[in-house]
Amino acid sequence: MMGDAMRRARAFGLIHVRLLPMSDSEPSDSIRNDLMAQAGRKLAKAGSQAEVIETVRQSARDICKSDGITIILREGGMCHYVEEDAIAPLWKGRRFPLNACISGWAMLNGETAVIEDVFHDPRIPHDAYLPTFVKSLIMTPLGDNHVAAMGAYWRDRRKFSEADLNTVEALGFLIGKALSKTLDR
Repeated sequence: MMGDAMRRARAFGLIHVRLLPMSDSEPSDSIRNDLMAQAGRKLAKAGSQAEVIETVRQSARDICKSDGITIILREGGMCHYVEEDAIAPLWKGRRFPLNACISGWAMLNGETAVIEDVFHDPRIPHDAYLPTFVKSLIMTPLGDNHVAAMGAYWRDRRKFSEADLNTVEALGFLIGKALSKTLDR
């Protein structure tokens, strides 16, 4: 999976290669690429975990064109939802067992979860989503050791395009790289 994320990061021009369009030259893709490049530069300069998380909070929702994002850190056998930016509150500050939530599933399996309808996916704890706006999501693990995850959420059920998946995974690759750098200090 990391190879796919790296390929996607390269497609955004974030790993020393020319910036490539994500689709048929939609103006929004150009803006998305610019936002991704700006976030990539900020993440590369981040000197602490808090700076990485704040950069993600400020930029990920616009990059992903989502209604909400969240950052989750793995703490032993728990998922700690440390930050979010969303149209309505989600789970900031809460902890859930790794095996009881989709962020834990993504970290434990080292795979991105693409869920078009949260109420029709057995990996989702449906009761946790009932009071939220979330109908669709993409959750991607972060870092080589999957020490964190990032979730992007939408209020409408949707089919995800390759560009949507590329965006979330490329951003996840950059966040994971930045988080790993801060953990090495």
